[in-house]
Amino acid sequence: MDVTSADGTTIAFDRSGEGPAVILVQGGFSDRSHPIWTGMAAALAPHFTVYNYDRRGRGDSGDTQPYSVEREIEDLEAIIKHAGGEAMVFGGSSGGALALEAAAHGLPITKLAVYEPPYIVDDSRAPVPHDFEAQLADLISEGRRGDVVARFMTEAAEVPAEMVDQMRQSPYWEGMEAVAHTLVYEAAVVGPGNQLPAERLTRVTAPTVVMTGENSAPWMGKGGAAVAEKLPNGEHRVLEGQAHDASPEVLGPAVAEFFKAS
Repeated sequence: MDVTSADGTTIAFDRSGEGPAVILVQGGFSDRSHPIWTGMAAALAPHFTVYNYDRRGRGDSGDTQPYSVEREIEDLEAIIKHAGGEAMVFGGSSGGALALEAAAHGLPITKLAVYEPPYIVDDSRAPVPHDFEAQLADLISEGRRGDVVARFMTEAAEVPAEMVDQMRQSPYWEGMEAVAHTLVYEAAVVGPGNQLPAERLTRVTAPTVVMTGENSAPWMGKGGAAVAEKLPNGEHRVLEGQAHDASPEVLGPAVAEFFKAS
């Protein structure tokens, strides 16, 4: 199934389950077919009508240029309209950052859950370059898609360079290169230097839970707590035994519990 966004871009989605509408917003390297997102849809479908969509530039969705974060917000708005005019939203990683931006923009989001939006609020890790988006865009324009993936993995995700070198030889590296252009979009969504958008967060009126993993890097937990503190109606919850790649079997029920609560 698909909807048409405000700029004419086709946004593809899968719908499952019955009940109040929940929309899933992916982070980097993912589309709606990724096991984390099919797993989240399966975990939530017994309680909700779940819309699992491909963000623009991924899977079966279009990629009208020029890109802007506002166009991605319009994509989510189109799904919400199709779902009945309002919805609950779950976003993971940079998808969580996009969901927060959409809520701050005034989209009719009734409840919001995000997992580890990657904002950096202390000096416990190396900073992300302030012009990271422009650096990645330049590499894409030069056709250096593998270098984009490597830069994103080492500088944004803190994957050791030696591990990235090993990943380049793996059979799934080609798939990562295929979505390299969307990593520019991720950098745009999170913003310069992954800095906390403190003022915009104060505009998010929907009840929101910010979840982080017990085993994730400490900066992610601190960032999640800082997001929750800035939200007018936010709370922070730590999921035991989880890291940034949280299991849908743990994350799904936690999100469902929050969305079902009155």
